[in-house]
Amino acid sequence: MEKIIVGSFEAFEQYAGQQLGASAYHKITQEQINQFADATLDHQWIHTNPEKAKKEGAFGNTIAHGYLTLSLVPHLWDQIVQVDNLKMMVNYGIENLRFAHPVLVNDEVRLIATLSSIQNLRGTIKTEVKVKLEIKGQKKPAFAGVLVFLYHFL
Repeated sequence: MEKIIVGSFEAFEQYAGQQLGASAYHKITQEQINQFADATLDHQWIHTNPEKAKKEGAFGNTIAHGYLTLSLVPHLWDQIVQVDNLKMMVNYGIENLRFAHPVLVNDEVRLIATLSSIQNLRGTIKTEVKVKLEIKGQKKPAFAGVLVFLYHFL
């Protein structure tokens, strides 16, 4: 599926209720997990100690932090939709977020996005985007929820 390019409320509105697309798969590496642990000061062994995770962990390997998987949203979202002609964009919120399945080191994940709703609130465009982070080879997603963005077009 090609990246969708929109530059106005009207162009974006035509996708209401539709799946916008899927990002490419992104492989979660131990290096990425370790860097996230350093950035967030969360060095829990289930994330950062492969030997201990293999011996004592419930998953047989290290797992990505849930918030690491969530932090991939901007990178993956940018592969699905390009919003042009913007004065400003604001991440307004996340609703009903649930972490449903752990992401193991070396798993590949991708974002699937559907435009649930779009409203013009006196020039501020509010979108609600239903997302799930799929794990290649797994039935359950890593997470699912609704992202709320505010767009201010020129």
